[in-house]
Amino acid sequence: MPSLSEETKGRIDHLEPGSVIGIVGGGQLGRMMALSARYHGFRIGVLDPTPDAPAAQVADFQETADYGDLEALKRLADRSDVLTYEFENVDADALDQVRDRVAIPQGTDLLRVTQDRVHEKTFINRHGIDTAPWRQVDSLDQLDAALKELGMPAVLKTRTGGYDGHGQAVLRTKEDLQALQARMKGRDFPPSVLEGFVDFAFEASILVSGNGKDYVTFPMVRNEHRHNILHMTLAPAKVDPGMADRARDMALTLADGFKLAGTLALELFVMPDGGLVVNELAPRPHNSGHYTIEACSMDQFDAHVRGIAGWPLPKPRLLSPAVMVNVLGQHVAPVRRLLDEHPEWFLHDYGKAEVRTDRKMGHLTVLTDDPERTARDLETTGCWSDLD
Repeated sequence: MPSLSEETKGRIDHLEPGSVIGIVGGGQLGRMMALSARYHGFRIGVLDPTPDAPAAQVADFQETADYGDLEALKRLADRSDVLTYEFENVDADALDQVRDRVAIPQGTDLLRVTQDRVHEKTFINRHGIDTAPWRQVDSLDQLDAALKELGMPAVLKTRTGGYDGHGQAVLRTKEDLQALQARMKGRDFPPSVLEGFVDFAFEASILVSGNGKDYVTFPMVRNEHRHNILHMTLAPAKVDPGMADRARDMALTLADGFKLAGTLALELFVMPDGGLVVNELAPRPHNSGHYTIEACSMDQFDAHVRGIAGWPLPKPRLLSPAVMVNVLGQHVAPVRRLLDEHPEWFLHDYGKAEVRTDRKMGHLTVLTDDPERTARDLETTGCWSDLD
């Protein structure tokens, strides 16, 4: 596992307004990050292969190139005072090669840990925090041995590159295993981890933000996934104060372990007995934190920008309970048809040129006194009936 050395952090004491923040990645997270940075007086550059990417639409300039294009990354670095990233599948080696040109307050150790499930789970467990039981698996023989230890059902996940259910296979029966063995026959087995199945009560998450030395948390929220994509977030999670405190302590422990600058998300399984298990980490603002834009005194993007800029971080306050729901490609038309009937909907359009099924095109947030009732009301509109 990568060492977490101070010399790789690149933390800065205080970035002045007017400075340039370079964002590697031009999707919706980069867009909302850039909007927050503008609010704080910063200028923005973006590296993304898609011309007029969502983040570039609100930035000062764009380097239109692949994320691993070292020359383009150097150009972004030379025009920026600080670099950050909006997603974890960034080339950490390439970022290390521009450290002499620009500060990277998040560092690359955080990337390397969260890009690799073995490193990530090892880091979490070493800090005394539970994950699902797991084994490193690099061959079919090792898979057989791991299944004998963990049993079925189990989930096989590639070590790197998976998201929204990609790079995963659920093994419930001998037939599932045989089908996997047949698919892998004559092919190289991808480096993977096998996770024992977790029979959780529900899924949750918590955000923590830091400036490299001080850390603050957002409320624990409840998440609902459909087809392996986050569908809805209810804030706050309806849990007892003790559980919320334990989630906060876990988040602060990991933030301190990373000497975190920016925002980190912990995706959690809440167990029937009240236990908490970390499913995975996201080293940047997170889909489940979008509700913070309307519902909190400081949103997750403000916290991220303040953190990488070395600014002090006030404790976020939840100003109103809220429900956030994703708008995928197939939901754009029905949501737009109902907007005039629902002035309480805060719709965020990500500015993506191509509408595709299951592609995240935006989200909407509703402030409410009763998140469970509001969640039911949203479902009864029929906009998301394809996910039933």
